[in-house]
Amino acid sequence: MNAIDNGKIQENDISLGTLLDVLAGQKDAQLIFYYDGEPVKSGYNITEVKAGQFAGLDCGANPEAWTEIFIQLWDIEEGDRKHMPAGKFCAIVRKVTEHVRLDSSAKLTFEVSNGVRPMQLYCAAMPVLRAGAIHVALSPRPASCKPRDRWLAEENRKATACCSPSAAGSACCA
Repeated sequence: MNAIDNGKIQENDISLGTLLDVLAGQKDAQLIFYYDGEPVKSGYNITEVKAGQFAGLDCGANPEAWTEIFIQLWDIEEGDRKHMPAGKFCAIVRKVTEHVRLDSSAKLTFEVSNGVRPMQLYCAAMPVLRAGAIHVALSPRPASCKPRDRWLAEENRKATACCSPSAAGSACCA
C-alpha cells in the first residue's frame, strides 16, 4: 500500500527553504520570532536543529510518510545581546547541513521553551520585514484527524470549483 505524503505544507506553515530564501537577502536584519503573542527574548539561542523522516498510520488506518525539520529555540535573556541576525541563523543551519541532510522542502517545526516551561511545538508563518527586522510569527502546531482534514479540503475544493464564476450557471450553485 502506498503511503500518503503528509509533508505537504499547510497555509500556516513554511518550509526551511522558504525561510532561508527570505533571510538570504537580509543577513544583517535582526530575526525575531513571536509565540504566545510575545517576541522571543533577545538572548535566544538555537540549541538544536534536527531532521526526521517519519512513517506512521493515521486514525483512518492510512499509512503516511513525511520529512520534518525541527529547530529548537531556547527563549532566554543573555546579557545585553540583541536578537540574532538573520545571517547568523543561516550560518547555523548551514553548519548543521555539514553533518545532517536537511530537506529544504520539509515541514518546519519550531520547538520553543524558556528552560522552565515544557517545550512546545509551533509552525511558522511567512516572515515579514518590518522596521529593519524580520518578524516570524509562530503558532501552536495543533493535533488533527488527517482523514477528516483531507475530506474537508476535498469538500472545500469541490465547493470552490462548483461555485466559481465560470460555474455560476451550473446546477450546483443553486
